[in-house]
Amino acid sequence: MGSSRVSVFIQDFSLEKKMPFLRENSKLIAQFILTALFIGMGIWFLKHEKAELAEVKTTLAQAQWTWVMLGIGVTAFYLLLQGLMYLSAFHSIRCKVNLMDMVILFLKRNLISIFLPAGGVSSLAFFTGPLEKKGVSRTQIHYASSLYGFIGILTVIVVAIPALIYAFYKGNSRSSDWIALVAVLFIAVLLFYLFRLLMQKGRFYQWVLGHFPSFEMLIEDILHNKVLAGRFLITVILSLVIEITGIAHVYIAMKALQVSPSLFAAVMGYIISVIFMLVSPFLRGLGAIEVSMSIILVRFGFSNVEAISITMLYRFFEFWLPLLSGVISFLTGINKLLMRIIPATMILFLGVINIISVLTPTIAGRVERLQEYVMLDVIHASNYFVLAAGFFLLVTAAFMLKGLRTTWWLALILSVISFIGHITKAIDFEEAGVALLIIVILLFTRREYYVKSRPRLRTVGWRMALFSIAAILVYGVIGFYLLDKKHFNVDFNLAQSIQNTLAHYFLIGSNAYFPRDAFARDFMYSINIGGFLSMAFLLYTLVRPYVFKGNASEKEREAAASILARYGKSSLDYFKTSFDKMIFYEDGTDAFISYRIAGNYAVVLENPVAGNEEEMKKCISLFDLFCYENSLKSIYYRVPEESLPVYREKRKKSMFLGQEAVVDLEVFSLEGGHHKSLRNAINRIKDRGYKASVHQPPVKDGILQKLKSVSDEWLSYTERQEIIFSQGMFAWNELKNQTIITVENAEEKVIAFLNVIPDYAPSEGTYDLIRKTADAPNGIMDFILLELFGYFKTKQIRFVNLGFAPMSGLNDTHTFAEKSMKFAYEKIRSFSQYKGMREFKDKFDPQWFNKYLIYDYDYDLIQVPTALSRVIKPA
Repeated sequence: MGSSRVSVFIQDFSLEKKMPFLRENSKLIAQFILTALFIGMGIWFLKHEKAELAEVKTTLAQAQWTWVMLGIGVTAFYLLLQGLMYLSAFHSIRCKVNLMDMVILFLKRNLISIFLPAGGVSSLAFFTGPLEKKGVSRTQIHYASSLYGFIGILTVIVVAIPALIYAFYKGNSRSSDWIALVAVLFIAVLLFYLFRLLMQKGRFYQWVLGHFPSFEMLIEDILHNKVLAGRFLITVILSLVIEITGIAHVYIAMKALQVSPSLFAAVMGYIISVIFMLVSPFLRGLGAIEVSMSIILVRFGFSNVEAISITMLYRFFEFWLPLLSGVISFLTGINKLLMRIIPATMILFLGVINIISVLTPTIAGRVERLQEYVMLDVIHASNYFVLAAGFFLLVTAAFMLKGLRTTWWLALILSVISFIGHITKAIDFEEAGVALLIIVILLFTRREYYVKSRPRLRTVGWRMALFSIAAILVYGVIGFYLLDKKHFNVDFNLAQSIQNTLAHYFLIGSNAYFPRDAFARDFMYSINIGGFLSMAFLLYTLVRPYVFKGNASEKEREAAASILARYGKSSLDYFKTSFDKMIFYEDGTDAFISYRIAGNYAVVLENPVAGNEEEMKKCISLFDLFCYENSLKSIYYRVPEESLPVYREKRKKSMFLGQEAVVDLEVFSLEGGHHKSLRNAINRIKDRGYKASVHQPPVKDGILQKLKSVSDEWLSYTERQEIIFSQGMFAWNELKNQTIITVENAEEKVIAFLNVIPDYAPSEGTYDLIRKTADAPNGIMDFILLELFGYFKTKQIRFVNLGFAPMSGLNDTHTFAEKSMKFAYEKIRSFSQYKGMREFKDKFDPQWFNKYLIYDYDYDLIQVPTALSRVIKPA
């Protein structure tokens, strides 16, 4: 069954074969591209402004220390304000914490955010342990952190309005500034309007819940005053003051550098820097902020040197000082995360040092002394290698926290290149000393980098990347060496050919030689393009270990089909070999796991399919190891209650999800007073001429066309979309080979249908899709289910699985999460469909069986709605 069924799905969903790779990894790929772009912007800017950098160094050295010390004092006040904002956010949800813990929490999260995707938001999930030891639950920590993050983003926009108005009163406005003010006001009005739409719970509200399911609880708490309004307002005020300190830092930098200060320029420069920081996927906007803020300041009349100097000093106050404070906060205790944070921070630092060292003037005396031992061409080549190593180090730093072994090797190689390069380019022993220190740190922390890349990546990815780099470099060297003199008016020797190839490969170019015709320009552009693409591919091989294949291999599918045929015993087993699933199977085992990837989560459908309990335990342990080595967290969805001891033995946690309804056909009867309404509804349907038909496979195309019409109409008027994972979707070839029960009117129009699917539970039958037209009479679903009961009786099937009713049966609540679920189930309107689902199934007197979610850490519960919403989408 497994292999043929898979082939059918492949025919129906050719797009799906390509979809998982892009859909599951599009965010990571976009982050990678944006990170490289932002850093590239910074390198280009420094190269473009190379002539001014020497003056920038002089300008910074002449800064007034009184103002610099004031800026450092404002930074200390800024850190205190961040702690107070956290404190107020916790108090908003009636949670008591102390200020020192909140300041340390900010420092650690701020540091780690540099190395995380969407760092400012992602970091809110970390460092809950110290607070938990003091009695604060993880749910409370993440709830307060969400408030903190939301308010922080909101005030970035809000603070711009009074600041701009003040600037206009001071007479510093131009026509473009009025446009900026109107734009900010428009955004503020738009945010207010969207907030009103959320409160009204209309279509926009439903769209938000579709993408952020956990957002509903926040809105409900606000509406029911569970968030203290006074404390919430204080949190907003503190966030506004934090924005003002940012503006003050820009203004103080202007005063310290003895340039004519401008409040409006400070405001706009700060706002632009924060926007780039928010949209930056990694490294908190490093590179892009320096470029954009300098350009904004130049626009306000500052010279290039002044603009760059102000930006650098501002970044010292707002970025590097808090980063250093975060490092110090970590030194209070050694742990595994610290053993990754220190190398990542140092690698980031070395990358910045490399780039600045190459793009700033060298010490002439050292270069003259070096030329006595090293050729000038070697010195030039060393500059290019140090610059390239700096670029790769910045990107590598963003991935060090993942613990990938390949990343560690890359960081070590780049550090060695940096060490040698700094010595051979200008005897820069200071920078070489930093590189040597990092080499020692990497060697000391090597055991913390254990995440393995797959063999295929190692053998193919790196070979292709290195081969493409070598091919471009050889092409460039040979091309320059053999080019006719007329193209550049120079007859290049081998050393010059190597030097120019490296310059154009790393997109730096050379001012020594100029193309004389179109052929020469195209040749240089070809090296530029080839260099960019080959470097991008090399960086991609670094990212690739986090990218998972979208389809199981044929071997995995065959093994899963064989195991399923022998040991399947669940109504969900049918979906475990569906086209959307990835299969975890190890040679030598008699079990497999069906799962999908959503972000950093591997969402498993129910239990492993296994020959016995020992094989099941073994499979879970192997899968945990697989997840551990690939930086994934496992979640098991809809696990039956009788399996809980297996997961508890593995020290996993469980949370009640809902119940599954199973009807015993030997017990069920329409007789009795409580079924009177059901009998009357069925009789009315029969009296109106409706009849049921059973269609055996292969189902005729004409019938399938009618079913497609019913399905499309049902999706349209119910405003639903196809979902998968724990159920199927309308698939023509799949339905063609299944038993279909339809209900038709006197004109033979199909008004409802359901499809019978394999159920691996003993003596049990079930269905998948059950859909009807908008004009179908009331009771039509009851009618078609009773027809299904009759069909199963003819097949000597005793039990009918009616499916899952989420959140139903939650009576005895203990944890905060369970209490929240019960509140949502009983009080929140959008959850009323779950109550209706329970009431519908209850009419058939089923037995109810508890189903659970299995997870490792409480924080996983915060991410579960998002992870599940992603895995149930077919595209």
